[in-house]
Amino acid sequence: MVEISYPEFVRLVRRAYRRLPAHVLEALENVDITVEEWPGPNEEELLEDGGTLFGLYYGVPLTDREGGAPFLPDRITLYRQPILESCATRRDVLREIRVTLWHEVGHYLGMEEDDLHRLGYG
Repeated sequence: MVEISYPEFVRLVRRAYRRLPAHVLEALENVDITVEEWPGPNEEELLEDGGTLFGLYYGVPLTDREGGAPFLPDRITLYRQPILESCATRRDVLREIRVTLWHEVGHYLGMEEDDLHRLGYG
């Protein structure tokens, strides 16, 4: 397991966010990106195969929206401890943050799990 403090992990998430392509950043409206230590019991139940949850998108994907923007922001949460526990090096952590962020942004954009796996963000 890699030791990275919470503030440093947040900085790494921000760096990954800033490195998203401009057209993706422009599409992210009213989205809150957060870091939590662990998923809660309700989030863990979302996993079908007993895997590890690194991130989660809460909201209505762009492809499913009708009318105006929602009142509350959509939310993308990355879970720090599961990511750290799964990584052997800092480089692995950086990669997993990037992949997880892309995965959850993909859900926001309306992509399904199969699409994300095919693109390497599964």
